Amino acid sequence: MIEGKLFEPEELRRLAQRTAFVRGVDRPTLVLGSTQPEEVVDSDAVRRQGIAVRRRRSGGGAVLVEPGRAVWVDTWVPRADPLFDDDVAAATRWVGEWWVRALEVDGLGVHTGRPVCPRWGRLICFAAVGAGEVVHEGRKVVGVAQWRSREGMLTHSLAYQAVDWDATTRMLALGSDRDAAAEQLRGSTRTLGDLGHPDAEALTARLLGALPGNDTWVVERR
Repeated sequence: MIEGKLFEPEELRRLAQRTAFVRGVDRPTLVLGSTQPEEVVDSDAVRRQGIAVRRRRSGGGAVLVEPGRAVWVDTWVPRADPLFDDDVAAATRWVGEWWVRALEVDGLGVHTGRPVCPRWGRLICFAAVGAGEVVHEGRKVVGVAQWRSREGMLTHSLAYQAVDWDATTRMLALGSDRDAAAEQLRGSTRTLGDLGHPDAEALTARLLGALPGNDTWVVERR
């Protein structure tokens, strides 16, 4: 059922310069965290809906990504770079601060405390809040996950333009809890559209312009 990984580690390990990857999908794709078993997926539902299932190397819960409905930018920082931090909990703080600069919305903040993981938080990325993630008045806006190696650190960062939480919960093996999980997600998240950023390309350009030392980055679109 899983169609492959999001990236090949060997490709990243060879990169000696800060690199930002602007990602997108050409079909709805359910992305699982590194430790999530296939059993968390409702295999009949993803097959009926034609949903691709892929796995990322970073931890955290599942994310359903649909074409044109999210802004997704990954960053690679080599270990020798000043942005690299050996403290795993602090390492993604700059990522959240970068998104906050680009969004320029009152009430945004970067989560720096212990992870907040209510019911379904281990299953669905946006049901929990972790270090470096962006929140608006307590509601999650940007999901962040990291993968580290001897050579550096990759961070995934994604925010929804718009999202149908019922569609996400239908793809997971939640049984009779689907409606309750979707309701929790509606109450604990905000989209970019909610915050006045309906144009994905415009926000992506703002993000690339707001990268720390933005002229030091290589940018690739995937």
